[in-house]
Amino acid sequence: MGNTMRQLGLLVLGATAGIMLGLNFSAVAEKEATEVLRPLPIEELRAFSEVFGRIKSDYVEPVEDKKLITEAINGMLTGLDPHSAYLDSDAFKELQIGTQGEFGGLGIEVSMEDGFVKVISPIEDTPAFRAGIKPGDLIIKLDDTAVKGLSLTDAIKRMRGKPDTPITLSVMRKGEPKPLIFPLIRAIIKIQSVKSKMIEPGYAYVRITQFQEQTGENLAKALEKLFKESPVPMKGLVLDLRNDPGGLLNGAVAVSAAFLPPESLVVYTDGRTDDAKMELKASPEFYLRNTRNDYLKRLPPEIKTIPMVTLVNGGSASASEIVAGALQDHKRSVVMGTQTFGKGSVQTILPLGNNTAIKLTTARYYTPHGQSIQAKGITPDILDESARDEVERLREADLDRHLSNGKGEPEKTEKPKLEPKPAAKAPKPEGDDKEKKVAPPAEFGSSEDTLLIQAMNYFKHDTPAADTAPRAAKAAN
Repeated sequence: MGNTMRQLGLLVLGATAGIMLGLNFSAVAEKEATEVLRPLPIEELRAFSEVFGRIKSDYVEPVEDKKLITEAINGMLTGLDPHSAYLDSDAFKELQIGTQGEFGGLGIEVSMEDGFVKVISPIEDTPAFRAGIKPGDLIIKLDDTAVKGLSLTDAIKRMRGKPDTPITLSVMRKGEPKPLIFPLIRAIIKIQSVKSKMIEPGYAYVRITQFQEQTGENLAKALEKLFKESPVPMKGLVLDLRNDPGGLLNGAVAVSAAFLPPESLVVYTDGRTDDAKMELKASPEFYLRNTRNDYLKRLPPEIKTIPMVTLVNGGSASASEIVAGALQDHKRSVVMGTQTFGKGSVQTILPLGNNTAIKLTTARYYTPHGQSIQAKGITPDILDESARDEVERLREADLDRHLSNGKGEPEKTEKPKLEPKPAAKAPKPEGDDKEKKVAPPAEFGSSEDTLLIQAMNYFKHDTPAADTAPRAAKAAN
């Protein structure tokens, strides 16, 4: 099974419905090209051939064969679901290097909706995040070029560029009467996958921003350091997965394995082919890649029993949903926050030759207790009803052509009903009245982080020492 996983290199990319800026995808999965194909649909192919011929002969301008074929492939894949896609040579090349945690771009995860680029989530510590780009924003212009009519790939190519070069994004935002203007400077995006600190003696905070090749090992180092630095025995640990869009599957298994008993089921997949049916467990063969050094062995044994709270929100997707679902199903951690994104489908990369490939949805992810993550997400044990920004957040179930849940379960959960917040009067911007300055989001893990404060209150008031042993015993069963 370990070899199978390494061969597949399954994608657990999070809240992207197309291609992330910088193309931060997972490893490549190859499939034999010798598989027997079913008979081709002759009538449909004849219609395709006729359309192809008409375009070649009658279109107002000459069109190259390569362009027509490429667009036809694009159409086939994008018509399936928001995550299947054709990768040209540039996209395929960046995919293969994009899991190292460093890439060029603006730091936005995006999809295409109604001809516009829609922001799924800005990535922390990037130009887009610092400028105040928000989930749900519609990018309508790139410099002076209208986005309407561009493919997602073309729009992303325009947003990419050399570091330190400028680009201006015009954005439509719900509730704003005029487009917001964001002058940005492109940068090399370096993502720190694991961030950690002591909140106060005995209470640790670990944030995972994205699941990369080294996330499991970096988590182990961070936990070792936290346990050594704590002046008192550890009483609680907060695992923050908010706005984590996903990443590599082995990273999700490694993070889960750090806290779960050995051999615990983390996630399983189900699809039409035999290699799409997998069970991933908290065992080295499922999370180690290119190394025999089991970095989780160095962790203190208390890490398996320390009380935990896992924080999630609508930006927690795919790999982060796998972790939250595994910890929740095994009763290892209380999950706190808002409904997660619901990206529970598996994408496999199938090379085509000529340095191109297709990214094809091949299976769904299921939590250990059989809950389908797809288009539903993980429901927190404790709901954060004060999260106003979450009410209008885009989720998988909101995307056009999204893959169904697969179990007939309701895809959309009822969102918290909040009292309308009085609209603040916007100050008039200096200079061009079309430009509106937007404050960046509040920092997760800061002293003003209300959900983190709620987690600390939970540790101190809702988890007395007597409850720790039963919780640990249940987790080990």
